Amino acid sequence: MSDLSVNYSQIETAASHLRGVAHKTPVMTSRTVDEMTGNRVFFKCENFQRTGSFKFRGAYHALVQLSPGEKQQGVLAYSSGNHAQAIALAAQLLGMSATIIMPEDAPEVKQQATRGYGPEVILYNKHEISREDLAATLSRDRVLTVIPPYDCAEVIAGQGTTGKELIEEVGELDAILVCCGGGGLLSGCAIAAKTLSPGCRVIGVEPANADDAARSFHSKQLHRVHNPDTIADGARTPSLGKLTFPLVLHYVDDLVTVSESAILQTMFFLWERMKIVVEPTGALAAAALLEGIVSMGDNRRVGVIISGGNVDVRAISRISL
Repeated sequence: MSDLSVNYSQIETAASHLRGVAHKTPVMTSRTVDEMTGNRVFFKCENFQRTGSFKFRGAYHALVQLSPGEKQQGVLAYSSGNHAQAIALAAQLLGMSATIIMPEDAPEVKQQATRGYGPEVILYNKHEISREDLAATLSRDRVLTVIPPYDCAEVIAGQGTTGKELIEEVGELDAILVCCGGGGLLSGCAIAAKTLSPGCRVIGVEPANADDAARSFHSKQLHRVHNPDTIADGARTPSLGKLTFPLVLHYVDDLVTVSESAILQTMFFLWERMKIVVEPTGALAAAALLEGIVSMGDNRRVGVIISGGNVDVRAISRISL
């Protein structure tokens, strides 16, 4: 299809750029989870990626492909946290300057981590201005290249290396579950899965409180949501993007939603039983499986992407189930 912006060869290119720079994150299994689900489940743990999430893959790949002039001028990104950290570190590694726009209510742990990589951080009130409008103004005034968090071909290709690594390590899968915010990770992993494991079902998962992608997928019309109230801050995106929406429609088999309580229960389960620190957005895909929202049948090989581990423990401790 001519309207699809990313193909598998671009993911292979991204993998070559990331080799020796991004971590090849571990794949973990759990006998308890296998017994609970009746399947063989493989967790791709991007919470162990540099900056604590898959976002580093797309950020570094996007920056490394900029022209010398663009690299010299610097980049600008907007993010609630994980893309911010990823761009900040990638820019530091490549000797570039970075300006990061973050909402005032972004988790403090993500704000501190982002600042630790040395960029200029600009906070904004999300109720007064959109991050896209602010980014457009700043990029024009300062002549900076904007690197979007998901609606960018180079970013999508970088995120797709997550699914590529998983299938290359564990073999073909019957299904893969991937969290969905703006659709960059979901799109990239879907392309990789359909190429390397053609019979694999690709299922996106997002919060029920931020179900724009699910509504868009099932209606085939793009839906938007404004500042959705979900603990999964990485999924508070307003909509799928111009690039990711066609990719999701073409490659993804289903898009489901999970409740806030399911997100929290699954996150705590992963902490307690698998001994891994996972943030709420990172628990989305696992929640759909463990809550029985996605039914696989028995004896299936299922991949689950754990997208990140940048959790604000102090904030989470104030939440009761």
